[in-house]
Amino acid sequence: MTAKVLIIEARYYKQVNDSLLEGAQATLQKSGADVDVTTVPGALEIAPTLQFAVEGKKISYDAYVVLGCIIRGETSHYDIVCNESARGVYDLVAKHGLALGNGILTVENETQAMARASIDQKDKGGDAARAALSLWELKKEYGFF
Repeated sequence: MTAKVLIIEARYYKQVNDSLLEGAQATLQKSGADVDVTTVPGALEIAPTLQFAVEGKKISYDAYVVLGCIIRGETSHYDIVCNESARGVYDLVAKHGLALGNGILTVENETQAMARASIDQKDKGGDAARAALSLWELKKEYGFF
């Protein structure tokens, strides 16, 4: 059985997200997953888009990968975006029992972001895809669907 996976990616930091997406897609391709990608402007738009996908009637997905980057700035906006994007995503995970891999980076600067995003370094996009697939397998094992 092949997983149908939705990647929701926030494009605010394009170069970082290109690397995250590359890692996630490479991992999912190796697994044979059927993948769709939806793009949103920033991390705060990930949770509502996830809700549209989960609660919508058009397409059903087995697993989800969320990708984005939040870099600390000079104001407390960083804390709000980090906390609210995570809360929104994990409220939906708990409510719907989603198999989700979280690749939303929260970092101090762009150098840290690129090190985490690069497939040649920490490959956090690939890690998020592996987490989503692992949770999907657990859902099958426990007879969740």
